[in-house]
Amino acid sequence: MAKVVSIGNQSFESIREKDNFYVDKTLFIREWWDSDDAVTLITRPRRFGKTLNMNMLECFFSNKYKDRGDLFEGLEIWRDEKYRELQGTYPVIFLSFASIKQVRYDETVIKIKDELIRIYNEYDYIMKSGIYNANEKMQYQSVCVGMSDTVAQEALKNLSNYLSRYYGKKVIILLDEYDTPMQEAYVNGYWEELVGFTRSLFNSTFKTNPYLERAIMTGITRVSKESIFSDLNNLKVITVTSDEYSRCFGFTEDEVFAALEEQGLSSEKEKVKLWYDGFTFGESRDIYNPWSIINFLDEKKYKTYWADSSSNGLVNELIRTGSAEIKKTMETLMAGGIVEKNIDEQIVFEQLKTNKDAVWSLLLASGYLRVEAFRTEGRLNKKIYSLKLTNYEVEQMFGTMIERWFGGADVPYNEFISAMISGDLESMNEYMNRVTRGVISYFDTGKTPSDEEPERFYHGLVLGLMVDQVDNYILNSNRESGYGRYDIMLEPIDKTNEKYPGIVIEFKVINPRKENSLEETVASALEQIEKKNYDAELIKRGVKEENIHHYGFAFKGKEVLIDGR
Repeated sequence: MAKVVSIGNQSFESIREKDNFYVDKTLFIREWWDSDDAVTLITRPRRFGKTLNMNMLECFFSNKYKDRGDLFEGLEIWRDEKYRELQGTYPVIFLSFASIKQVRYDETVIKIKDELIRIYNEYDYIMKSGIYNANEKMQYQSVCVGMSDTVAQEALKNLSNYLSRYYGKKVIILLDEYDTPMQEAYVNGYWEELVGFTRSLFNSTFKTNPYLERAIMTGITRVSKESIFSDLNNLKVITVTSDEYSRCFGFTEDEVFAALEEQGLSSEKEKVKLWYDGFTFGESRDIYNPWSIINFLDEKKYKTYWADSSSNGLVNELIRTGSAEIKKTMETLMAGGIVEKNIDEQIVFEQLKTNKDAVWSLLLASGYLRVEAFRTEGRLNKKIYSLKLTNYEVEQMFGTMIERWFGGADVPYNEFISAMISGDLESMNEYMNRVTRGVISYFDTGKTPSDEEPERFYHGLVLGLMVDQVDNYILNSNRESGYGRYDIMLEPIDKTNEKYPGIVIEFKVINPRKENSLEETVASALEQIEKKNYDAELIKRGVKEENIHHYGFAFKGKEVLIDGR
């Protein structure tokens, strides 16, 4: 009989007691413990079982779960007698920053302090033991509402001291989603302030803490060592390109196919693989997103479960306001192509808008890209990765994101596309001028308009065309044809259907030194299409010459003129 799939349940204890659907990841316990690393940071995309695995570690090691070996009976870890003896033998501090998503620095610090107060309240019974002096009791009580930053930064180290003396054993510290506040700090403009607070907290907790047995942190990104980890030379970092723990987070293909068979869904294996496979961790491939899989097992419908579980606001902003080069790369990825990028897995948030490759490092860490191949290059051994969109679900997510870029305009974007396909120049001009007035600045940073705005908009338009016409056209941009490189070419999939003509588009920004009006600029664009014989590629692929439309787009700020032949 198929087990019940419990959606959103991150309690290992609850899942095991109710005998809900569970994929056995208990060998993670052995791999981590056998590594003998003092402090471990593991980065994985969101919704990849980080919290459930951390809760599993707590249930295994914490003395709160002494004599609860029943939770692990029948699982892989319980076959090892050595580990049966370890269960329930350590004081464990488990805290999470997952819900700390405030827009202001002071509110964020208050939330972190609230989490510390919660943990202190959980262990306040130890103060009744009589082994602590009056000063220590006062120090314990100082972790309260209104505590100073210094008290908060020393709180976990001090609690480690109290617990280790009470139980006669050093403590294990588990910190889940450590980087959530850092991402919010970057988005909301208080990064530097939070870095200072967090650096002191982490240094006290993980570096100068003599009462620490081991610690493990999880998050989505590896925040640069120079920011919050500058003092932690005992940190073992595991990223999506590391081989360690590569099968401990996410579901392997064998695990997914076994689950499909258990739920009577064996016939769906191929389609499930298309939608949800594709994640790579180190040398391990064919890793599936667990959030999408368990939701599919529950609903038995194909949806963008994982993509819809977050706003993806930071990713959207970085791509939307990014350079024309970033949008060109997205064009390649959306067309199913592979790009090569220099990846530095130490995310430096303050460089995301200045370092041209930082956005790809973030997308890889977040799970939106997968590694196809890897090589080192040059004397400095730069890490060059061949990257591709992870799977169909991710493609759908980016498609929806791109469509929303044009959603704020006061005219439906698809009306412009319909006019372009039908050759209605009057409507194209009306629609595009309304769209550019409402959208063109949206593709820049929104602070200081740049000279690159029209090009950012143009490549945003290309991405919009790709998404909207994926069923009717093959879209190419900046490729050679005839005697030059065209800007956009729309090749109809059905060459015999005259309803969908071949389309060649050339964009030009007015050059005041050469042209006196947009009319001259657009005429120059159309002349270039004919002079360079851009039709050659379409004709070669079977499109009739008489069924090819030429369009010139001339830009002057937010004003655009379109003409065609």
